[in-house]
Amino acid sequence: MPMNYDHLMSLSAEGERHEYSDRETILYALGVGMGRDPLDETELDYVYERGALKTVPTLASVLTRSALLRDSGFDYTKVLHGEQRLALHRPLPPAGQLIADSRVVAAYDKGPDKGAVILTETRVRSAADGAPLFTVGSTVFARGDGGFGGPAGSGPEPHRLPERAPDLVVALETRPDQALLYRLSGDRNPLHADPALARRVGFPAPILHGLCTYGTACRAVLQSVCGYDHTRITGFDVRFSSPVYPGETVATEIWVEDKIVSFRCRVVARDVTVINNGKCTLQ
Repeated sequence: MPMNYDHLMSLSAEGERHEYSDRETILYALGVGMGRDPLDETELDYVYERGALKTVPTLASVLTRSALLRDSGFDYTKVLHGEQRLALHRPLPPAGQLIADSRVVAAYDKGPDKGAVILTETRVRSAADGAPLFTVGSTVFARGDGGFGGPAGSGPEPHRLPERAPDLVVALETRPDQALLYRLSGDRNPLHADPALARRVGFPAPILHGLCTYGTACRAVLQSVCGYDHTRITGFDVRFSSPVYPGETVATEIWVEDKIVSFRCRVVARDVTVINNGKCTLQ
């Protein structure tokens, strides 16, 4: 079934229940690179439940995976994850039961040869008290599905980075096996694990998950700006621009302006920007 604007805008899923434990919290932290030095006390708080286990804020991006767009009609072989957004209404607990309401919030038709842009949103509340916990948003670029009859446009303007040299640059290495570890947080797309499949679709090797790079950027901000205090981060938005290969070093360029931290991520060895227009909001 080809993509249809009215059908797309009708898609929603309400009251979906999810549950996670400290196992998922620790596994996610390990997957984005926390705990590489097991003697680093600051990162140990994210990967060892010796006390009040801390949560990487971007863990929220993997806790409520939904099949909302599964029957939307677009060509999955030509779909890119364009943007990821996060608003935290309070710090994530290390374990909990969640109730999620998801919907398509907008769909833009860029033209028959230019593709479609689809924005989704998931509002999540705690099952324990019903209070809002976080909201995640995502932008999908369906390259093969323009001309479906939706309104023209491309979505919200991306966050603008300051036009000056960054205040900080944090370089974090990824491990050659990092995608194999990160995929245990829920995204088992074989593109991140199968060398033969990766070559068939044009990559020399399996690529790192975009949301793993997203979590790596969050780790860089936690380390350099927040003193590893996860409760300071209330928002984390990015635009994806290029994949990372496991084993590469990701350099996060950071600008600090009061409660707004702007950032972008680069793989310097290939001279490529992999995350752009990053915006972290602080308490």
